[in-house]
Amino acid sequence: MIRHLRARWSEVEPRHNRQPIAAREESPRLTAAAITFEYFHAVDAGRARSNNEDSVEVDAENALAVLADGMGGYNAGEVASTMATSFIKTELGRWLHEAMGHATDTEIRRAMDICVDNANRAIFNAANSNPQYAGMGTTLVVAVFRDSRLLLGHVGDSRAYRWRGGRLSQITRDHSLLQEQIDAGLITAEQAIFSANKNLVTRAVGVEDTVLLETHLHEVQMGDVYLMCSDGLSDMVDDAAIAQLLQTHESIESAGPALMEAANEAGGKDNISLILVRAAGGPGGTGRSWWPFKR
Repeated sequence: MIRHLRARWSEVEPRHNRQPIAAREESPRLTAAAITFEYFHAVDAGRARSNNEDSVEVDAENALAVLADGMGGYNAGEVASTMATSFIKTELGRWLHEAMGHATDTEIRRAMDICVDNANRAIFNAANSNPQYAGMGTTLVVAVFRDSRLLLGHVGDSRAYRWRGGRLSQITRDHSLLQEQIDAGLITAEQAIFSANKNLVTRAVGVEDTVLLETHLHEVQMGDVYLMCSDGLSDMVDDAAIAQLLQTHESIESAGPALMEAANEAGGKDNISLILVRAAGGPGGTGRSWWPFKR
């Protein structure tokens, strides 16, 4: 699969005809066009399960963050989520490093599509060649931060939120049966909290031989905090409580553990994973909050 992925990178080959830039220093935070990004990530099994099927990866040098929530019997969910996050961190991270900041947003979006497609095929093939892993799959949230923009892709019901100016906004839309029922007006958002269909996703990585990554471009402003999380957090802690915790804690290093603790205190019925990314400095803006890529 890696060989196949590298062969397809030629479709989005980074442009090297510009003046070279200075090499980046290894550091926990990445500086890009005066915006400094800080990261916090954590995974917890919760209080009801002994195994952990969530996985997170952060590549601070290349401003890349990946989160996955696996599904499947035995340890298959753990295998699927780990395959997805490690594959995407390695292959997309390598491409971003080689691009050296010269790639356009469209080229990065294409690279994200290719990498997720190949991760999907790797998981799908593993599931079909090993009976123990039959039916395994995973949700996915992948974020690439560059300059004052965020390229965000997702599959399934793991989410991304933005905390800005005292307001929390969900910036992904669940690929789930429950969301489809809400959109169709069959149930209300309030009724959805008690629905038995809460964990039925309509799109997942590795379940079929192809998968569609939904991708959007967001403007990043100074002081923004971005939260990526599995449903082990969002099902246990409602948006108002998440907002309150982000309001209360000034640093992501204190907000992250507080969010994990809140999910466990509410029952911890599932594995809990999260990534927090803070835009610590740089110019602000008042442009569009998001807009879709044209296909």
